[in-house]
Parts: sequence; structure tokens; C-alpha cells
Amino acid sequence: MFSHIMVGSNDIERSRKFYDACFAALGGKPGIMDPKGRLIYLHNGGVFLVTKPIDGEPACHANGGTIGFAVDSEEMAEAWHKAGLEAGGTAIEDPPGIREGSGQKLHLAYLRDPDGNKICTMMRVS
Repeated sequence: MFSHIMVGSNDIERSRKFYDACFAALGGKPGIMDPKGRLIYLHNGGVFLVTKPIDGEPACHANGGTIGFAVDSEEMAEAWHKAGLEAGGTAIEDPPGIREGSGQKLHLAYLRDPDGNKICTMMRVS
């Protein structure tokens, strides 16, 4: 369904530090910079980009929006969360762990990146 996900940033180098750490915890590689100054992450068939807004206005987060990254284990989610905190992210919502509802059992971990974008990891638990 999705071709890619892109978030805005007011400080690309600050975002690079944060997302490099988060993606390393998921087994990904550091971001690459394209000729337009966008930071690009390629991992498990997905494309995630970070850019300064093209309209020249300040970047801001989407109120109510969340970007979720799939993980294979609770340990991977915990490592992602820890790496994000150490790289300038902010813990939000409940601590990483199991959430149950609507007949589902999920392991979730939430952060805000340095620009306020809400991101999480998710793993379905059987």
C-alpha cells in the first residue's frame, strides 16, 4: 500500500543521529543523503525519509499521526526504544510492553523524535 514515509525536520543532522541509532537497533544501516539534502533509510523493503519542508516553513509533527516500525522481538523493541532515548528522543505513552485490546495482543514502544514526530515499534504477540 505504501511507497514510502517521509517526515519533516528542522535539523537534519540531529535527525540523522536519532534515526541512525534507532535503525541500527533494528538491524538497519545508517541513512544516506541524497543530492536534495534528504536523509534516506532503506530497510526490510521499506523506505523512510527525513527532509526539511519543501515550502520553507518550519517542520512540525502530525497531531494524531503515528509511524510504526515492525520488530521481530520484544528485545529488539527495547533496544530501539533505548537507542532512541539515548539519541535525543522522548519517551511517551506507557513504557514499552504488551497491550491488549480488540482481541489483539501487541508489544508496543513509543517515542517522539527530536522534531516531535510520534513513532513506535509494534510486534503482534500470539
